[in-house]
Amino acid sequence: MKNFLHKKVLTNYTSKWLIFCIDLYIISNTFLLAYLVRFNFSLDFNVSDLIIQIPLVLVAGILSFLMIGSYKNIIRHSGYRDAVNVLVASFVVFALLVFIVVINRQFQFYKEFTIPISILTIHFLLNGFALISSRYLVKEFYYLLTSENKFNKKVLIYGAGEAGLLTFDVLNNDPISKSKVKGFIDDNSSKIGKKLRGIDVYAPSIIDSQFIEKKNIKEIIIAIQNLKPSRLRGIVDSLASLPVQVKIVPPAANWVHGDFKSHEIKQVLIEDLLGRTPIELDNPVLKKELNNKVILVTGAAGSIGSEIARQITYFSYKHVVLIDQAESELYNLQQYFNNKDINNVTSIVGDVRDKKRMNVILKQYKPEIVFHAAAYKHVPFMEDNPYEAVRVNIAGTRIMADLAIQHKVEKFVMISTDKAVNPTNVMGATKRIAELYINCLAQNGTTKFITTRFGNVLGSNGSVIPLFKNQIELGGPLTVTHKDITRYFMTIPEACQLVLEAGGMGNGGEIFVFDMGESIKIYDLALKMIHLSGLKYPEDITIKITGLRPGEKIYEELLANGENTTNTHHEKIMIANVKPIDIEVVKKNIEELCNSNHHINFNETVLKMKAIVPEFKSNNSTFEELDKSKNDKDEN
Repeated sequence: MKNFLHKKVLTNYTSKWLIFCIDLYIISNTFLLAYLVRFNFSLDFNVSDLIIQIPLVLVAGILSFLMIGSYKNIIRHSGYRDAVNVLVASFVVFALLVFIVVINRQFQFYKEFTIPISILTIHFLLNGFALISSRYLVKEFYYLLTSENKFNKKVLIYGAGEAGLLTFDVLNNDPISKSKVKGFIDDNSSKIGKKLRGIDVYAPSIIDSQFIEKKNIKEIIIAIQNLKPSRLRGIVDSLASLPVQVKIVPPAANWVHGDFKSHEIKQVLIEDLLGRTPIELDNPVLKKELNNKVILVTGAAGSIGSEIARQITYFSYKHVVLIDQAESELYNLQQYFNNKDINNVTSIVGDVRDKKRMNVILKQYKPEIVFHAAAYKHVPFMEDNPYEAVRVNIAGTRIMADLAIQHKVEKFVMISTDKAVNPTNVMGATKRIAELYINCLAQNGTTKFITTRFGNVLGSNGSVIPLFKNQIELGGPLTVTHKDITRYFMTIPEACQLVLEAGGMGNGGEIFVFDMGESIKIYDLALKMIHLSGLKYPEDITIKITGLRPGEKIYEELLANGENTTNTHHEKIMIANVKPIDIEVVKKNIEELCNSNHHINFNETVLKMKAIVPEFKSNNSTFEELDKSKNDKDEN
């Protein structure tokens, strides 16, 4: 019988007209009850008048329910809004009946319709109570029938505010949810020790391993809206020692029609803990800068290039041209724009090292703004392949920059890296040399050249977080190169937003440095990711110290020796005050480097790089010998 009800009745929505009829039946019965209450449950009233008045009540109910639509709601998903609708419908019934009674008294049409106002008032109160209670009882009956083997996971909700209560309702009302809420956690002293929705509210201080084991808690769901990353980190850290998985309710902005489902409650990600200021794309300066412009993005298939392209399409651009040699990823990006029905976006498979091809593209599309994100960025790879690093990061940048001047591009924005500062590896040195070449062109009089410099971005291709995720899925160990190694992190959307902002404010010749916040210890990052995955260190998964990779630093820097910054109107963007350079000498040295690189002599190439960037000191690399030889020569 129970299975029949569940399969045949409860899995389908009850007809709204059935609910409509039930509501009419309820208000007719509450009208009779109102008479009985008014006359102290005696029959000291004219029953024949009552019988005549019930059709009038039904007519008022029909008009009211059709007007308000309270019968259209799905009973098993009833909530606060539905209760308000029912109360409004009950009030409309009351108002209609009072209006009819007053008019009837005034003109004395039918004496049988002379209903005491006191009875109508009692009827209104009974209606509200009965209609809401009936919905609640049906809802509870449904969950009694469907609760067999439903709950196999006990959870706590962190946050006893509006979001916490809504989360409780979602977990209880969603038939696919397997969770049973055993309590709320809240630091509000006025709530601690009380009950909400019939369950206890606990202070964070009493939630320890013993409590978790006693209650058999498997998950703690953080349900606090507008939660700052620092506060979220504090909560997660306080739960770090507990044998539970920590999850989080999505931001209200992501709820569909102001509601969400239990499956949208996600595991807390490391990106949530390191999250920064939300992106605001409604920027009048950027609108003026990007609207009705032809914009070209190199390296468009990469993490940064693709996000820059996506953000540009929020504006009223004229045309966006995307260039990358990574065919598959560029195709995926093209399909993304096609699926979104975003027009005037052209994807071109091309290589920034091919001057003839790039010249044809710029001549054909005549871009007014170029965002140059094409680069090799993997430190150990480029340490083994300096030939390719120079060809792409230096020669490729040189080709694109020269063509920008030739084709009268208005602005050229180059994406650099904090690894260009006091470089200890080939990749960082090539990016620093690219910065120098861009600086050499700052006074060309045609194109405004702008450089942006920032650290690691969360989730970019080849970065540490995707690596840790893959290692956790494989059962570990997580590999950290050094226990003290630290890095700056920024989300990809924020980094790209700041690139667009800096491009908009640049007048040419600036190196914009982004506020990266505090540096983060990679070892601590690994521990947090293990815990957020619901695992224990070192019982479930271990961390292995592998030693610094070739060219790797322990600490990253955003400014070189002798550099300082000047603030801009944007609190997260600063201008690096770089040391002056001899433009002609630097350009000549870079040209010689690009030419000699064709000999594919790694030592010769790296030596020339060290001559151009004297602060380039190799670390944990075969090229350290070049520094020793250079020092010996200097001493002699």
